[in-house]
Amino acid sequence: MSLFGSIATSSSGLSAQRLRLDVISDNLANASTTRTAEGGPFQRSRVVFRPIVSQPYWRTPFLPEGLDNGIGKGVRVSKTEKDNSPARMVYDPTHPDAIKTGPKTGYVEMPNVNVVNEMVDMIDASRAYEANVTLINGAKAMFSKALEIGR
Repeated sequence: MSLFGSIATSSSGLSAQRLRLDVISDNLANASTTRTAEGGPFQRSRVVFRPIVSQPYWRTPFLPEGLDNGIGKGVRVSKTEKDNSPARMVYDPTHPDAIKTGPKTGYVEMPNVNVVNEMVDMIDASRAYEANVTLINGAKAMFSKALEIGR
């Protein structure tokens, strides 16, 4: 790995976790949105990560080829997808979006956003962000000490 490889790997994690935090905050902001431009209630979004891998310069002969993923170069956001779990049904006949006829009369389709799960995901993403910042600061300190040795 190059001199700045660890910083590049951590910076990819920083940008991925920042996007994850943005998606989580969008989910929380729309936790009670019952009407969207597409029609129906808001659907929760989630971020899918994929590793960035490259071929190693040297491969150990003891690891089977199918298990060797190469040297990691960080993470990237593969896609942001909608959660297709069913909407919550809440009985509120006074709501403007309440179902007017049929067996579900008086029920409102609420978003499939669970605020508690979103808060847990937010804590997880912020801790991962902090870990990447700590790694970058550690690498900077290590590089500074290495330069001081050379003086």
